[in-house]
Amino acid sequence: MGNETNGGPRDPGGDRVKEQGDVAGGIEIRAVGEDEVEEWDRALAVGFLRSRVERATEFRRRQWEPGRMIGAFDDGRIVATFRSFDAELTVPGGAVVKADAITAVTVTATHRRRGLLRRMMTGDLAAARERGAAVAILIAAEYNIYGRYGFGPATRGHGWNIDLLRAGGLRAGLPTVPGGRIDLVSMEELRKTGPELFDRWRVTQPGVIDRDELTWQRHTGAIEVPGFDWKEPFAVVHRDAGGTPTGLAVYKVDDTWDGSYPNCTLTVLDFFALDRPTATALWRYLCSVDWVRKVVVDNVGPDDPLPMLLNEPRAATPHADNADFMWLRVLDVEAAFNARTYGAPGRVVLDVEDRDGYAAGRWAIEVAADGTGRAVRTTDEADLALDASALGALYLAGETLPRLAVAGLVTELRPGAVAAADLLLRTPLLSWNIDGF
Repeated sequence: MGNETNGGPRDPGGDRVKEQGDVAGGIEIRAVGEDEVEEWDRALAVGFLRSRVERATEFRRRQWEPGRMIGAFDDGRIVATFRSFDAELTVPGGAVVKADAITAVTVTATHRRRGLLRRMMTGDLAAARERGAAVAILIAAEYNIYGRYGFGPATRGHGWNIDLLRAGGLRAGLPTVPGGRIDLVSMEELRKTGPELFDRWRVTQPGVIDRDELTWQRHTGAIEVPGFDWKEPFAVVHRDAGGTPTGLAVYKVDDTWDGSYPNCTLTVLDFFALDRPTATALWRYLCSVDWVRKVVVDNVGPDDPLPMLLNEPRAATPHADNADFMWLRVLDVEAAFNARTYGAPGRVVLDVEDRDGYAAGRWAIEVAADGTGRAVRTTDEADLALDASALGALYLAGETLPRLAVAGLVTELRPGAVAAADLLLRTPLLSWNIDGF
C-alpha cells in the first residue's frame, strides 16, 4: 500500500500526535477510535481510488490497535490515512529485529501538498523509536516519496514466466528427499500447517516478516476482504519420510482451452521450503500439473535457481514485476547493525546524513572473523559518506555498495573503501520479502 511521513528525534512532540492530536492549518492529525474505523476505511478507499464496494470495514476493525491507526481530520472529515503495526523482520544471519511496518498511507486528492504525510510519518517514526523499533519498513506505491523520509529500497520483487513446452520439465538427477511426499490439503488444513512451517522458514530468509493469524485467515478465505477478489486456490504440502512438513505451495489454475487443446496457466501464489531438495520436489510438481502449459511465479527470491533446474533454462523469462518492493529506514543504528551477520571481517566508517536525526553521525561497522559485528559511534575519519536512504538500502544487503557508488548515492572518501565494505556487507542469500503489507 502507499505511504507518507514526518520527523524523528528532532520532534519531541511525536507521541503527542498519537495521543492528543496535532492541529495545524485547521487539520487535526490524531489516532482513530475504534468507533471511527468505518469512516477511516471509507477515506482509505477514496485515497486509493477504489470504489465503495471495495471497502473492508470489518477486516479493518480487526486490524485496529490503540494509537496505530491515524487519520487527518478536516472539519470532522478524514482526508488522510496512516497505519502501522509491529513486525519481526529477519536480518542476515537469521536473527529478527523489531520493525515498524507502515501501510494504508493515503492523502485525498483535495488535500495534497499540505504536509499531511510528513506530519503523520514524523509522529509514527518518533513513537516507533520509543517503542524500541530498530527499523521502519513499507511498500512504496510511488518511488519518489519515501526517500525524503530516510527510506531506501531494501528488497526487490522477482518472478518468472515458464513456458512448459519449451522447458521440458526439470532436469533428472536433482537432489530429492528420500521417502518424501506431496499432499494436496484443504484451506482448513493449511491454516493449521502453514503458520508453524512459515515460522520455521522465515528465519532462514533475510527480508521476510512474520505473519499473524489474520493474514493466514485472509490467505485461506476464513475472513472475507472486499476488494481482494479471493477465490479458493489449490495448496500442497511437502512432508519428509517422517511426515514432518518441509515446504508448501499455493497456486491457482486458469481453465483456458485452445479449441480442444488445453492451454491453462498455473500461477504460484505462495511458495517456501526449508531446504533445496524440498523446493525442487515442489517445483517438479508445479511444472507437471495436467493441462498446464505456462507457470507464472509472481514472487520468488531474486537468487532462486529455478530456471537452472529446467532442462531449458531459457524457457523461464522474467516476470514484469521485477522491481523495488520493500523499503527500509534505520531508526536505531546499533540495534539494527548489531543484530545481523556479515560476509567478511573488517572495519568501515560511515558518515551518515540524516535530517531527522535517527542515523545521523559517524559510525564504525566492526566485523569479527566469525561474521558477527557491531556498530559504534566514532570520531575516526570516514571511509564512505551516504544518507539515511542509502543506509536503508544497504542494511539487508539487497543493494550493493558499488552500484550505489556508481549511481552517486554513496561517496568513497578512502580509495578502495567501496570494494572492501561491499565484501563486509555481503550475504549468502539476497534479501527478499514474500509478503506485501
